[in-house]
Amino acid sequence: MSLEVSHKITVEKTKNSKLSQVDFNNLPFGQEYSDHMLVCDYEDGKWQTPKIIPYQNISLDPSAKIFHYGQSVFEGMKAYKDAQDTIWLFRPLDNQKRLNISAKRLAMPELPESNFMEGLEALLLLEKDWIPTTKDSSLYIRPFIFASGNGFHASPADKYKFIIACSPSGPYFGGKVKVLIEQQYSRSANGGVGFAKAGGNYAGQFYPTNLAIQKGYQQVIWTDDTTHEFIEEAGAMNIFIRINDTLITAPTSDRILDGITRKSIIEIAEDQGIAVEVRSISVHEIVAASEDGSLKEMFGAGTAAVISPIAGFGYKEKEFMLPELDNTFASTLKQQITDIQYNRADDKFGWRYEVK
Repeated sequence: MSLEVSHKITVEKTKNSKLSQVDFNNLPFGQEYSDHMLVCDYEDGKWQTPKIIPYQNISLDPSAKIFHYGQSVFEGMKAYKDAQDTIWLFRPLDNQKRLNISAKRLAMPELPESNFMEGLEALLLLEKDWIPTTKDSSLYIRPFIFASGNGFHASPADKYKFIIACSPSGPYFGGKVKVLIEQQYSRSANGGVGFAKAGGNYAGQFYPTNLAIQKGYQQVIWTDDTTHEFIEEAGAMNIFIRINDTLITAPTSDRILDGITRKSIIEIAEDQGIAVEVRSISVHEIVAASEDGSLKEMFGAGTAAVISPIAGFGYKEKEFMLPELDNTFASTLKQQITDIQYNRADDKFGWRYEVK
């Protein structure tokens, strides 16, 4: 994948780099931040020219509408370095397009592709030393847009701010997780904003997830908002279920995010000859498959964790454990997708994007 960019962006370099203070061999996820960030303002009815400035606090009026009406959308991406120190992105235009889909749903101005891609590339070239090379590490990239315009009137803002900030990060999860199938709370509803990466979607997940944690689980498996009978997502990730040798995942909808990792896994699996079904799958089907031994694997999929295997799930006060298998779909698919991301394998799909 390639895109012509001009890099006509103002750059203000930091006078005090934090790079030497970071232990790149022991990186938490999303808790260290690189020296610079990209900022672009929307005012007078149009997006202004992006600029790169030192990473810093943001000053906002207390009446800024982000605080009151929640107009905020974001994306999650990663930058990788290969053995030759070349910088790579994975399907970045998909992130740019999804950011605009989310913005449109929240009545926010869509961001031009050039602002996104030129700004992102310029930032990554400046921050290239922040991209870790330790195993399973990458530079996590957080593009986001929020309402910066002022006013207590319940209406869309007249000013917005687009920012890209970066965080050198290690793995999101360590090992397998146990999940609780949610029977009361819903992540989203038909006609809502579940398909958008809106900040409020995640805020609404925290309380049910905390309840699950109190019961000894790490995440929640979300079910449909009407009957709570059909599986939708796992925590903040899409979910895959393997019954015998078939991989099943729910179709996208108003309620389910069109995950980029999800789409990639489906294509890689089909290319490898794995049977894939995109369809609704009920909790009862999963429970029955667990009881008769045909349930082989469950795993979450998303940018942060890539693939997160599930060790077991809870449902109606009963716990169901997944079998311990060698050569799982999860491990095979994760290896294949990360080999593409880190430029360790051919990219027949055209997903890899070189930053230069």
